[in-house]
Amino acid sequence: MPRSRAAFWSSAAVLALCLWASGAPSVLYPEYAEAWGLPAVVTTSVFGAYPAALLIVLLLFGGVSDVIGRRRAMLLGVALLAAAAIVFAAAPNVGWLFAGRILQGIGTGFALGAASAALVENNPTGNPRVASTLTTVSTAAGLTLALVVSGALAQYAPLPLVLSYVVLAVLCAGAAVAVWRTPADAPRGAGGARREGAAWRPAALRLPHGILLPFLAAALSVATAYSMGAVFLSLGAQMARELTGTTDLLVIGALLGISSVAIGLTALFLRSVPAHAAIITGGLVVLASLGLMAWSAASGSLGLFLAWCVVGGAGYSFAFSGGLALVTRVAPGEHRGATLSLVYLVAYLLQASTAVGAGALATALGLGPAIDVMAPILALLATAALVLAAIDRAAGRRGAVRALSDSTRPEPRPL
Repeated sequence: MPRSRAAFWSSAAVLALCLWASGAPSVLYPEYAEAWGLPAVVTTSVFGAYPAALLIVLLLFGGVSDVIGRRRAMLLGVALLAAAAIVFAAAPNVGWLFAGRILQGIGTGFALGAASAALVENNPTGNPRVASTLTTVSTAAGLTLALVVSGALAQYAPLPLVLSYVVLAVLCAGAAVAVWRTPADAPRGAGGARREGAAWRPAALRLPHGILLPFLAAALSVATAYSMGAVFLSLGAQMARELTGTTDLLVIGALLGISSVAIGLTALFLRSVPAHAAIITGGLVVLASLGLMAWSAASGSLGLFLAWCVVGGAGYSFAFSGGLALVTRVAPGEHRGATLSLVYLVAYLLQASTAVGAGALATALGLGPAIDVMAPILALLATAALVLAAIDRAAGRRGAVRALSDSTRPEPRPL
């Protein structure tokens, strides 16, 4: 399939849009809680409805873009994200928030794996790390803009719980037009004809043979990043509000945006970092950030909170970018969309569990004790990812040494 620069950049825009949609309500959760009297477990459950819905879509439809094409899957996903924005804008009660988050999860489930695969397949450079780096930068940019723009509009514009979603809906329309203008990319059947009407049925995702160990290392690395993000996005606004004593939503959004800026800036320097090294480094940096997270919650220090934002963002970037780079390298091209969806499936499953668990703990025990419980759980996840990456790297080196030894062994001479 010929590469398309338009498809490359429109795929990056869709990835940014997915994270913009995911982060748009985050700054507003304290406002919803105050307006409707919602406890922390409800707001974090609203957050958790997104990955829960996404999980179901990935389970049943994770490989759909391998059959109908990346373009069609992205268009469907973006349309659902636009519908979710309209539901949020019109929300009169918390039930509508759940509906909006579920629609966001479904839309992201269709768009995310397809856009990630399209970015790899349309990469105009010879460096395979460019795709994973741009994925990280795009998602970080989308999340940063969501937090800052939503905070600014909610604080200083009319209709604080409406206008940011109107902006999101307009962005969805723009992304849909950009994707629509890209070349058709449905797979070709026998004789080279495009299978535009190819029949497709929901099917369980299957891992291609022979890549279990690198897949586990990659999936747990991405899951570590996403689970860190779940704690940050579901409870971070409450932490920022308590530590600063401000109710200014722009300030809160800007504080939360520091983490995603750190994610994007770190990713710019990862193009030459090998995937295994990125996963191992990410695990170590995440462990350091978890210590800062627990320390900031215990001490009430804004400085430590900001340090957590920066260090945690850097750890997220290493872990996420390294995980994606590893799995895109080992996945067969014809199963790339399904394999990436399987990685996201594991990551969002753990993210949903983390978000709901953190909210339940914060409601029952308070914010500080909830952080104290979540930190060691996330530390175990980060440790598992870096250990598996180290084992897979060592196995790859042993295999390379054996292959080199076999290739240099002299052929036996006939008698």
